[in-house]
Amino acid sequence: FTAPYAARVYTLVRLVLVIGLPLMMVLYLWLTGSSPGIVQLYFTLIVGAALGLYLPNIYVRARADRRQRELINGFPDALDLMLVCVEAGLGLEAAFSRVGMEMTSSHPRLAEQFGAVVLELRAGRSHEDALRRLADRAGAEEIRAFSTLLIQSTKLGSSIAQTLRVYASEMRGRR
Repeated sequence: FTAPYAARVYTLVRLVLVIGLPLMMVLYLWLTGSSPGIVQLYFTLIVGAALGLYLPNIYVRARADRRQRELINGFPDALDLMLVCVEAGLGLEAAFSRVGMEMTSSHPRLAEQFGAVVLELRAGRSHEDALRRLADRAGAEEIRAFSTLLIQSTKLGSSIAQTLRVYASEMRGRR
């Protein structure tokens, strides 16, 4: 969740659930006509509060894991496209831009990440800094390794096309 108010909404949801879920559980007990003892009522309140505290965290973690899986599964395809672009003579920024445009329908989350890299490069960030930020935003070890690999290739002056070819075949094997 990248909206500027996302952290506040998350905190509000947790607060509402920590208070509201135990109250709903007690209300349910009251509406069903059961007469719980003080110990059962206490445990009902504790369990409801604990669920309210941890359910939003579990939900966010599950969404983050699904996002990472989507990024990792689409990454070999993006690397293959990037390899074709680089071999055709495009620079790194143009290759990121082209791959980002081509991947919008098949892998939109990955296209979003590549688009962010292009915007950062156009805004004046260095290749190294933009690639490191890509790795931080994605949070996937494969993308972090890719960023490091590209940074080292450009620093050492080795062939980016050969680097992409080897890493793309490795990523396809992992997928």
